Amino acid sequence: MKKILKIIGILIGLFVIVIAGYLIYLFASYDRIADNQALKPQNISQQELTTNTEYRAMTYNIGYGSYPPSYSFFMDGGDKSIADSSQSVKANLAGVINTTKSLDPTLAFYQEVDQKGTRSRQVNEVQMLKDQLPSYNNLYGENYHSAYLFYPFTQPIGQAKSGLVTLSHGEITAARRYSLPIETNFNKFFDLDRAFTAAYIPTENDKQLVAINIHFSAYTSDKKIQTAQFNKLFEFISEEYQKGNYVVVAGDYNHDLLGNSPEIFNKTKERRTWTHPFPKEKLPAGFSLPNKDLAKDAVPSARDLNEPYQKGKTYTTLIDGFIVSDNIEVKNLQVEDTEFEYSDHNPVYLDFQLNE
Repeated sequence: MKKILKIIGILIGLFVIVIAGYLIYLFASYDRIADNQALKPQNISQQELTTNTEYRAMTYNIGYGSYPPSYSFFMDGGDKSIADSSQSVKANLAGVINTTKSLDPTLAFYQEVDQKGTRSRQVNEVQMLKDQLPSYNNLYGENYHSAYLFYPFTQPIGQAKSGLVTLSHGEITAARRYSLPIETNFNKFFDLDRAFTAAYIPTENDKQLVAINIHFSAYTSDKKIQTAQFNKLFEFISEEYQKGNYVVVAGDYNHDLLGNSPEIFNKTKERRTWTHPFPKEKLPAGFSLPNKDLAKDAVPSARDLNEPYQKGKTYTTLIDGFIVSDNIEVKNLQVEDTEFEYSDHNPVYLDFQLNE
């Protein structure tokens, strides 16, 4: 009996040592990417944008190519943590790329694009977008990189290096990455780093279009963090607008852009942590959140990943879209209904023109 107890004690001791060692590794390897960091765009053309010309912008959270309609994600109450296969990731990216070609945007903003990652089967999605959409100038800004997360234990989500990709037919002459406030407790290992990128595109009237790509936190329930993230963005866009620039913000806000999306899409008032109403009342002067006919069209931009997608049953909402300065005229705004074929998000596109 003593021998059995001794063996059990040794095993428990080894388990404690392994867990302690892993936690030390997790905290020691954690570092935030520097704020206000210059980025290097890759330009293949020097096109200048003009006033009174209609352009199109598209925003698309591609879910690191890992979320076909059959997929459910463990952090939302589903079953899986990594993509089904590298072939599945590549097929989803091909769908994203074909959708982009079909919509033919002047500006394309992508979120959750993995440069490498266990969860996306080590497929370099940044390179795929560059290679298969070669007519665009491109910009990549790293959103976060994570240590190896050994969770869930049956299929660890592992390491990831992921970011924001902006494509533009107009020349990107300068760009920067700005860190957003995040939680500093243990939740930082799951909601990870957050940032937005700003690409500066010259216009014919000696101004600039400041094209911002953003992805707000999804899993934080700390309202102070949510408010701080919005405050940083709003302060930045206000400063750019006051310089006389055009400003468009595209991305995944993880906030309900309609205000009553649960009722529109799900006939309920129930909300997820990532579907709180967008604080439209706090937008700086000179900015708006265009909605056009989105409520009437009733096409969602994101689905819950608690289960495989079932149209009419799965919880859906509208959290992707645009903020624009009032020197930009909005002509049209629509969600492209892909029925979540390639991601847990649908792309949203905006037709606009720059006023003189």
